[in-house]
Amino acid sequence: MRFEVVTLFPELIQSALKVGVLGRAIERGIVNVGCEDPRAHTRDVHRTVDDRPYGGGPGMVLKPEPMSKAIDVATGRVPEGSPRVYLSAQGAPFTQAMAQEFSTLPGMVLVAGRYEGLDERVIESRIDREVSIGDYVLSGGEFPALCLIDAVARLLPGVLGDERSSVEESFDEGLLDWPHYTRPVEFEGRTVPEVLQGGHHADIQRWRLKQAVARTWLRRPDLIAKGGLPADAAKLLDEFLAEREGDEHG
Repeated sequence: MRFEVVTLFPELIQSALKVGVLGRAIERGIVNVGCEDPRAHTRDVHRTVDDRPYGGGPGMVLKPEPMSKAIDVATGRVPEGSPRVYLSAQGAPFTQAMAQEFSTLPGMVLVAGRYEGLDERVIESRIDREVSIGDYVLSGGEFPALCLIDAVARLLPGVLGDERSSVEESFDEGLLDWPHYTRPVEFEGRTVPEVLQGGHHADIQRWRLKQAVARTWLRRPDLIAKGGLPADAAKLLDEFLAEREGDEHG
């Protein structure tokens, strides 16, 4: 899969891609990431990419000429059918379902904004989708672009060492992840749950699902309200709530 990032700071993107899962995916040729700097498409000696907003107000706005040219060049390097995505606070919330959708695409152009954002005419003419990674303000779109690349790339075949890792994760079934343990069995007086030590696969799977359901109900009940629960998970939630009520009254 090919990603092209339109950014004023290509060195930030490239340095972050040298390590970990993404670094290995790039080495194997599963993922390719390029960058296009809008400054390369300026004509003045100062390589100006921003200007004051019409109507006044604080901050600066990215100029349409260098941004549109940079997006066009980046678009020419990705396969046909690759959307142009602007990382924007006004965008649709980025979710695991969206990451799965994007992982089926041949490529993407990711536009990282800065300052007060893009001139609206560039958005209208050259952006297919706007995506937000959360309800907070960042200095630019580079870190959101990296988050999106990481979330999407790990879903591609061959990126993770164990293909089950991308399935048995938080949000994949609309639930948070269950607790994880490793050796030693006891650490600072806390012991690994006995069910995980027994090696009984069905019992372990039931325990994990129950823990995931309980954790989601406690920490992110909105996920359950939005997506509901399959019958087996709903039964385990009822069981957890009954135990919780018994503990409170006990």
